[in-house]
Amino acid sequence: MAGRPLIGVSTYLEAGTRWGVWQLEAALLPAGYPRLVQRAGGLAAMLPPDAPEHAAAAVARLDGLVIAGGPDVEPVRYGAEADPRTGPPARERDAWELALIGAALAARVPLLGICRGMQLLNVALGGTLVQHVDGHAEVPGVFGRHPVKPVPGTVYAEVVPEQTAVPTYHHQAVDRLGRGLVASAHAEDGTVEAVEWGTGGTGPAGEDWVLGVQWHPEAGDDVRVMRALVDRAGRRGTCA
Repeated sequence: MAGRPLIGVSTYLEAGTRWGVWQLEAALLPAGYPRLVQRAGGLAAMLPPDAPEHAAAAVARLDGLVIAGGPDVEPVRYGAEADPRTGPPARERDAWELALIGAALAARVPLLGICRGMQLLNVALGGTLVQHVDGHAEVPGVFGRHPVKPVPGTVYAEVVPEQTAVPTYHHQAVDRLGRGLVASAHAEDGTVEAVEWGTGGTGPAGEDWVLGVQWHPEAGDDVRVMRALVDRAGRRGTCA
């Protein structure tokens, strides 16, 4: 009998993290991510930063991939100078996650980018970012909520057909879309809130499943986006 699809989730790498009597560098992942994977029927596996040349081997063992939220993408990755409001770079994580995205796209492994993960997906495909927007992260360390409206005819609209209020915490957003991507949801202010492969774009479409969302489904109760990833991953026939 086939088991639950194995879903890899990228992680933070933080120095000086304290727990108990220890203060050590740690690979961290907010518990909402694995819990959401589990609620959606998947088996979660953490993917801490590694050498980029190992990304293809890691992805080959997975049924699906999630690129998690986190720090700002270094602007040099999309040919821009850093805005004063852009956070410090996380170069090791940028390199690893870009390699994971490239490997997943090449192997046609279902891919979900969350917040930073959506932004990095866009950058990986040659897109650019707005380095600061107001109104999407009101209180430091506290998720806000705002409505997101799907674009009819997109994969996201098939998964979540109605306008919904989503948990949000970000100050950067997609500017120019990457190759083959289309916007599949927007906030009321016009901010791109979801991207995916477009049937009219230059990227693969049809059986491939590639979606990025700007919000944080792991901080809410709606499991539909993650369940769509897990369901597509389960159809690949390589379940753990």
